[in-house]
Amino acid sequence: MSKSKATPSRQCNKAKRIFALATLVATAASPALAAAHRYAVLYDFADGNDGGYSQASLIQDKAGNLYGTTHLGGVNNAGTVFQVAPDGAETVLYAFADGSDGGYPTAGLVRDKAGNLYGTTYGGGSGDGVVFKLAPDGTETVLHSFTGGGDGANPLGGLTADKAGNLYGTTTYGGPAGDGTVFKVDANGTETVLYAFTGGADQANPVASLIEDSSGYLYGTTCSGLRGQYGTVFKVSKKGSYTTVHTFNGAAEGDCLQAALLLDSKGNLYGTTTYAGTGGAGTVFSLAKDGTETVLYAFTGGKDGGYPVTNLVQDKSGNFYGTTEGGGVNGGGVNGPGVVFKLTKDGSERALHEFKGGDDGENPEAGLIAGEGNTLYGTARNAGEGGAGVVFQLHE
Repeated sequence: MSKSKATPSRQCNKAKRIFALATLVATAASPALAAAHRYAVLYDFADGNDGGYSQASLIQDKAGNLYGTTHLGGVNNAGTVFQVAPDGAETVLYAFADGSDGGYPTAGLVRDKAGNLYGTTYGGGSGDGVVFKLAPDGTETVLHSFTGGGDGANPLGGLTADKAGNLYGTTTYGGPAGDGTVFKVDANGTETVLYAFTGGADQANPVASLIEDSSGYLYGTTCSGLRGQYGTVFKVSKKGSYTTVHTFNGAAEGDCLQAALLLDSKGNLYGTTTYAGTGGAGTVFSLAKDGTETVLYAFTGGKDGGYPVTNLVQDKSGNFYGTTEGGGVNGGGVNGPGVVFKLTKDGSERALHEFKGGDDGENPEAGLIAGEGNTLYGTARNAGEGGAGVVFQLHE
């Protein structure tokens, strides 16, 4: 990605602890989707005042407006919060200044009933990112500014809100060991660290958003820890009790989890690994309640896509949809432009759209959301007519 400030690459480099960016997870089944599909760009970013290089999943309101963040662009080139209307018109709701207000957001947003938007920035604040609230009138309030100490540093993932209005998330760094945290921010802006990673058996450096089950447990992922560790799925209670649900082996099971999880009504978890698997380019997996992992699909890095860094959505028929950052056109590999894919219940995978790296965009680093009319929405980080990524829709 060109013109990037200091945010990690989406490729997970364990030696340098460079981690990918997270996405807002979709926790409910999306509408059933049919057979034929059509891809269209809704908005092209130009990396000017409109923003650029969106790495975050979108959310949608009842009127069909889409909301998200860009990592760069805006009047201060420190990222934006934006809205795209159903007709493709884009409005910058807030432009970060990389000051006390935060800067360089990498994750998606959550929205409350009053229309307030909540999110995180990787930088700004005291230098280590913030949790922010954006009112419908464009007024931004910093709920917590990370210090880089025990409270955590540099959140790459987005937020999860409970019914009481508490916000939960992860920081990639900070905490006593510097290996990241799971945190809570209440409605008054008081931050509480629920768990601090040690880099040991619990591994380290979560980059994804959390999801909550019906019992109030928060589930998340890590990419790696010490040398020879390949990522985990974990759960944390709201009182701070930590459990490793599954530790990945870096071989057929996959390596490096950079995406939030999907939870079904039976308590099964679904997610992606960015590397390894029998095809060498990441996997889609399921985890049973007892922590048993099943690989549902192994990417090859070819026309099927490869190196997924984002969450999944599932339709009522049990099919999964997602994006890969690499693979795709001409075999692609790790430097490929990526795909939007569908994975059926029987394990059959196909690319619904292979990015060309031109006007259609390339390198989606965000997951999909399902809207009305059997339509999927997402963002691609790079390319597009304006050269700084796109917001797209895909209708099956």
